[in-house]
Amino acid sequence: MSPFTGSAARTPDWKHLRVEHADGVATVTLARPEKLNALTFGAYADLRDLLAELSREKAVRALVLAGEGRGFCSGGDVDEIIGATLSMDTAQLLDFNRMTGQVVRAVRECPFPVIAAVHGVAAGAGAVLALAADFRVADPTARFAFLFTRVGLSGGDMGAAYLLPRVVGLGHATRLLMLGEPVRAPEAERIGLISELTEEGRVDEAAGALARRLAEGPALAYAQTKALLTAELDMPLAAAVEMDASTQALLMNGEDYAEFHAAFSEKRPPKWRGR
Repeated sequence: MSPFTGSAARTPDWKHLRVEHADGVATVTLARPEKLNALTFGAYADLRDLLAELSREKAVRALVLAGEGRGFCSGGDVDEIIGATLSMDTAQLLDFNRMTGQVVRAVRECPFPVIAAVHGVAAGAGAVLALAADFRVADPTARFAFLFTRVGLSGGDMGAAYLLPRVVGLGHATRLLMLGEPVRAPEAERIGLISELTEEGRVDEAAGALARRLAEGPALAYAQTKALLTAELDMPLAAAVEMDASTQALLMNGEDYAEFHAAFSEKRPPKWRGR
């Protein structure tokens, strides 16, 4: 994502999200606990726009996506989205579905690691948001459910049919997207849907610790690793190794690579600058 900006100033407040910054970590909280953080049109649009803004800011080196209250996110709001879409024409429906996909692309394409801190329910769009993150840290109460077929829609919503087989394999993805049955934390960990399983009530702490670790590390190396993981999913091996070679050659000219050698020689920890 380009760091160059136009005339628009940074958005000071977000109506549908709570956004906090500390020591290179942005924490974005879905804050509708009375509705299990169900997403609205405005919440989708805020996530899309916020991720674009943060991607241009050098200060953000890791992001935690969390949910307030009893769960992570119950998906799209039944009344405010499903009810409203019944009266939309095809052009409006296409605009809406493209916007939800833009949110997932923004999570995958932003130049910093994204950690989903999952407790309680992560259903529908909430499950896909967690899936799109680079890390899914979850506690034993977490349960994931890709509910789209249960409302009469395709299970391949918001890129789920692209991402899920690459995380858990085609067999598990077929079962989860076709049947829409919930997957609780122990099974989610077994099939690779969870990156780290915490003790109950410790998910925010663990996600924050991971975010700080990442924020203190070599940000450019992390950004390029994330970009390669996404770009090479559909590449033949020859193209992938050539892209790897080009990326490494660029990073070998970077300050962090030289800093590692200096730190190693001087027997001290590296002082990463993300350059």
